[in-house]
Amino acid sequence: MSQQNLQRIKVIENAVEGRIDVARASELLKLSTRQVKRLKKDYQAAAAAWVHHGNRGRPPANRISAAERKKVLEMAQGKYKDFNDTHLWEKLQKVEKMTLSRQSVQRILRKAGQASPQKRRAPKYRSRRERRAQEGMMLQTDGSLHDWLEGRGPKLTLLGFIDDATSKVPVAHFQQEHEDAVGYMGVTRQVVEQMGIPLSIYRDRHGAFQRNDAHWSVEEELAGSQAPTQLGRCWQELGITSIPAGSAQAKGRVERLWRTFQDRLISELRLAGARTAEQANAVLERFLPEYNQRFAKAASQTGSAYRKLDTRLDLDYIFALRYERVVNRDHTIAVGPGLRVQLPALAGEKGYAGKKVEICQQPNGDVKVYLERRLLYAEAAEPGSAPVRARDLRRTTGPRKKKPIQAYAYAGRLAI
Repeated sequence: MSQQNLQRIKVIENAVEGRIDVARASELLKLSTRQVKRLKKDYQAAAAAWVHHGNRGRPPANRISAAERKKVLEMAQGKYKDFNDTHLWEKLQKVEKMTLSRQSVQRILRKAGQASPQKRRAPKYRSRRERRAQEGMMLQTDGSLHDWLEGRGPKLTLLGFIDDATSKVPVAHFQQEHEDAVGYMGVTRQVVEQMGIPLSIYRDRHGAFQRNDAHWSVEEELAGSQAPTQLGRCWQELGITSIPAGSAQAKGRVERLWRTFQDRLISELRLAGARTAEQANAVLERFLPEYNQRFAKAASQTGSAYRKLDTRLDLDYIFALRYERVVNRDHTIAVGPGLRVQLPALAGEKGYAGKKVEICQQPNGDVKVYLERRLLYAEAAEPGSAPVRARDLRRTTGPRKKKPIQAYAYAGRLAI
């Protein structure tokens, strides 16, 4: 018997025997006078059962039935295996139409000996940087190479952005290649076309974003800075400030985003039975709106800092791998490994051998050749063909030993 009930017995006994009045008993027990009178009526000197509540020993009216408990465990061990507690509870509510609370689901799982698949680490003290005040002021970006399909298909790399002010994920995309300029150009273009141009992008020091070599061409030494990578040049032309992070913790929001995705998104991919990058992207397209509704926050300032896209901008030209070639005497140039094209004559059959032309390789594989922004040649890519990569383009720059400076200059303009 609890100390509270023992005290109640003693006080009511004194009240029954007249040693204290009802008002004093009410004050001592912190009960109303009506309740004290009821307890005096129920008092039995020879037994203590009268002090217990009438519902003692009875199952509560709102008790979860055995059938519901069994269904929760079956779902957690079958259809929604390895879903974390909150994610499982959301699925039970939305899909299975069960009206249990999250705490009830958690208690059922723990009582059955099923631990959460989400491992928690002891928190460490860190001073967090304040969020940007408005949506679009800063996007954090990164790529995550992971076994997203859990062996059902190839390893995929997930590229994406998260808004620093709101934690909203405007764009994300799966690809089979590792992080590269082509992939980042693709997701950047989606952001620009859907949301507008952000003010800045916070990123790591991956070679797609910046030059990490120590080689300088003569032109770069005269300019006092290295030529940007293809992606860096693309962001510069859009007026986006590129901010390098000093550590993974510095861009903690996007790092935590991948941790959440590697829990929730993997569960959704498993539930959908995704086996290819295309199927994974279809699941991701449905997943992002639900994620943003669940986890996005309101910015401290209303409005948007995204700049409206200027319709005069040629996005096909900006979002392209661009590199220079010198026209041969027979007016041919090397476009890729083993691929040489014949350029047409200018008006009046004028030649331009020895001049520099600019080759633009679109992410979808289309090729265009410009002479001082004048289109000379265009060729559509074959269906399913991949764009030329930097490692392929370097093979056409000639022997490295003879012209090391020129070779390094090309490397600075390629997607590394």
